[in-house]
Amino acid sequence: MRKTGLALAAFGALAVFLSACGSNSSSSAGAAYGGSTATSAASPMTAMASQPKTTVLTIRKTKIGYVLANARGYTLYWYSRDVKGGGRSACTGQCLSTWPALTGKPAAVSGIKLNGILGTITRPGGIVQATYNGYPLYTYAGDSGPGATTGSGIGGVWHVITGHVLTSSVPRGTGGGSSTSSGSGGSGSGGSGGYGY
Repeated sequence: MRKTGLALAAFGALAVFLSACGSNSSSSAGAAYGGSTATSAASPMTAMASQPKTTVLTIRKTKIGYVLANARGYTLYWYSRDVKGGGRSACTGQCLSTWPALTGKPAAVSGIKLNGILGTITRPGGIVQATYNGYPLYTYAGDSGPGATTGSGIGGVWHVITGHVLTSSVPRGTGGGSSTSSGSGGSGSGGSGGYGY
């Protein structure tokens, strides 16, 4: 009987220990994505260690024109509730599940000259987010793959980056001729084409 009591006490202590470990790891994961979850003291270090130091920007041809994209070809977006050059993001908590922040210091892929100014902001927890012309950059979880632009115009506040703020000419290797201009011709479809910033 006494052995059974000791075994139950040991099992209970183990369950409490494992439960505590589980809650700390989920908090750290939330911090790594810039979420609003409570974090332990070590979480900012974990978040900073897991983010890329640099992120490559490129230009991709889509059905609405040439757009700014990440290295994997996924369309990048700006959020009109962010303040240009404000140094912070208005997309926090659940917003980041749908609109993940593009992390790391941005650099244009070799051979492309972007018209915009590249920079960064620092999110809570030490996460570095890439910016273009003073606006933080995001991808859209609803985009099915490279070149998709289904986030364009959502809520009237999410926009792709196209037109003259992107580049003055179509770069080589993006699926179009190198002499075609990307400053017009549907790239600003639906008022969501980057001209507003």
